Amino acid sequence: MLDNNQLLRFTTAGSVDDGKSTLIGRLLYDSKSIFEDQLEAIENTSKKKGHEGVDLALFTDGLRDEREQGITIDVAYRYFTTPKRKFIIADTPGHIQYTRNMVTGASTANAAIILVDARHGVIEQTRRHSFIASLLQIPHVIVCINKMDLVDFQEDAYQKVIEQFEEFSSKMMVKDVRFIPISALLGDNVVNRSEHMDWYQGAPLLHTLETMHISSDINKVDARFPVQTVLRPQQGEFRDYRGYAGRVASGVFRPGDEVTVMPSGFTSKIRSIDTFDSAVNEAFAPMSVSITLEDDIDISRGDMIVRSNNMPEASQDIEVMLCWLNNSPAKPRAKYTIKHTSNDQKAMIKEVVYKIDINTLERKEDDKELTMNDICKVKLRTTQPLMVDSYRENRTTGSIILVDDATNETVAAGMVV
Repeated sequence: MLDNNQLLRFTTAGSVDDGKSTLIGRLLYDSKSIFEDQLEAIENTSKKKGHEGVDLALFTDGLRDEREQGITIDVAYRYFTTPKRKFIIADTPGHIQYTRNMVTGASTANAAIILVDARHGVIEQTRRHSFIASLLQIPHVIVCINKMDLVDFQEDAYQKVIEQFEEFSSKMMVKDVRFIPISALLGDNVVNRSEHMDWYQGAPLLHTLETMHISSDINKVDARFPVQTVLRPQQGEFRDYRGYAGRVASGVFRPGDEVTVMPSGFTSKIRSIDTFDSAVNEAFAPMSVSITLEDDIDISRGDMIVRSNNMPEASQDIEVMLCWLNNSPAKPRAKYTIKHTSNDQKAMIKEVVYKIDINTLERKEDDKELTMNDICKVKLRTTQPLMVDSYRENRTTGSIILVDDATNETVAAGMVV
């Protein structure tokens, strides 16, 4: 029986041709996570292209355009399991014009693997992806210094990249940064230790991913329970049952806790917490449960149950870092639907405070037009108060999306400042 209940989501980032897809292919290949028919198909494609051996990048580049051009366009999700853990990989694109794809792929990740070509060192695209990783508050960053085989496995090349990366990453909010010298093509330090780099004493990449401590990434302090629906079976033994169903966003709830329902402000105590099978003594993120209260309170979808001694801010004026995802630019003072946890309201962009120049990471305060892939700080005004925490403290209650009512397209994703 495998005890690998813990799921680690990680995203890969790096410049074009730094070897992201090859690295993931190598992880899947060396950890024996590929089906035989897949392997056969990839071997045939590799032969047709005239490669010696297997082209590992083909395991992730699923779109035909990607295979033909040899680039990654969309976010490709891959799943694999080892005896220690389950993994979901988001392979995100390296090109500038696909910044928005990287933001969506990285938004739920526990860790980001940033690839750096040992020959070129830290370049603009490395800075850009590291900045997005810190903006999305990804708790762990692993900098993989790839193509060590092309610099003769020299420790100097590895140390040089570490110095470059640490120099600019000191300005960013990343708690845990690790460096690993690898060759994705040859498999050095990916799943197995490298024989060519005995100067490197750390663990290979897979071992690092398997043993990384991620339990503390979830906010266990701020108890937040966005209500998705009200359960009223009204039959049999459940004739008087009234439960509020949803998924715990953060924190821990227990029967007997004093809670406040927002935005109404009514207070009560938790009578019971039920799951599909039975009642439980505590609920924590990301469990889906039904909570019953001791008092009859009018609660509906979009309300939030929180601990009375620890409440989020209820506000109609919200400052967010926004990534514009849509092809058409933002319309000034246009109305959008804002989605925050289970709550949908109308909102408008009141003001663009500044845009970030994604190349230099400087603020541009005079340029107010939002176009695709722009990252900016904006002020939003909503029709009803939203119960928000800052994204830095709570990635679930600190994130929003904007939807265009006319086309029903998601036009932006934002993080509450």
